Amino acid sequence: MAFRHKHILGIEPLSAEDIQLILDTADSFKEINSRDIKKVPTLRGKTIINAFFEASTRTRLSFEIAGKRLSADTVNISGSTSSVVKGETLEDTARNIEAMSPDIIVIRHGHSGAPHYLADRVGCSIVNAGDGAHEHPSQALLDLMTIREHKGTLKGLEVAIVGDITHSRVVRSNIYALTRMGANVRLAGPGTMVPPGIERLGNVSVFHDLRDAIQDADVVMMLRIQMERQSKTLLPSLREYARFYGLNPLNLTLAKPDAIVMHPGPMNRGVEISSYVADGPQNVILNQVENGVAVRMALLYLVSGVDSMQDQ
Repeated sequence: MAFRHKHILGIEPLSAEDIQLILDTADSFKEINSRDIKKVPTLRGKTIINAFFEASTRTRLSFEIAGKRLSADTVNISGSTSSVVKGETLEDTARNIEAMSPDIIVIRHGHSGAPHYLADRVGCSIVNAGDGAHEHPSQALLDLMTIREHKGTLKGLEVAIVGDITHSRVVRSNIYALTRMGANVRLAGPGTMVPPGIERLGNVSVFHDLRDAIQDADVVMMLRIQMERQSKTLLPSLREYARFYGLNPLNLTLAKPDAIVMHPGPMNRGVEISSYVADGPQNVILNQVENGVAVRMALLYLVSGVDSMQDQ
């Protein structure tokens, strides 16, 4: 099956077949990351610009590693070291980058829709590494890859996502991806952190009690409170939030015995997740990070338009 998308702007435009192809491609790339020499010539001669205008550790580093393991020329720029701090517009910055003939621009930006804006104005491929509170497609895809590895399937699973639903781009991408692949999504959080009507995005149920949301769940995904995206305080205190919405060994027993615990990071231990759970036997958090490299290799490969995975 050929990949028909020039850009990866979000999960919403992707079909179930597209998602399946990305996951299967990521599976084939994952083996490369366990070799002594972790490099293949698949994207030799291609140039990838990682333009991160928001802070990032896992996403930025894994996109950089993904490009280098595919033998692409990878260049990183950040908002603090670009001419944006001098008043240059995002469009002018991107067009100046494009004048240097990159093949792919990976962009993370604080404004929702920034990758879509650039995709309409530049000729190279754009990969969204997170835009505002809108979408984070590669995170959702690595989450699906991790779930599929541990559960064998996505169809019919009960996936609980708990936390700051309103401000999370991860949850939106996961709703699109999980429901498209046949999973059932349960969202839980304080009323001030769950947007009205979000259940219309897919096969979604909304809860305001953590215990109800994780009862007999196959997967429990915890989200941090995104203070940087809130214009006002939406909860009385972190202590109260941890009491009612923090995942701990006691309330985790409500989920299925073989349930897995996930977190996109960064974690706030003692707030949305206790250290006992974060480091416990049911957590697959570092597995998510590991799969992030393989998924991002797959995305770069698929949008690059190369004919085959050469000489793997």
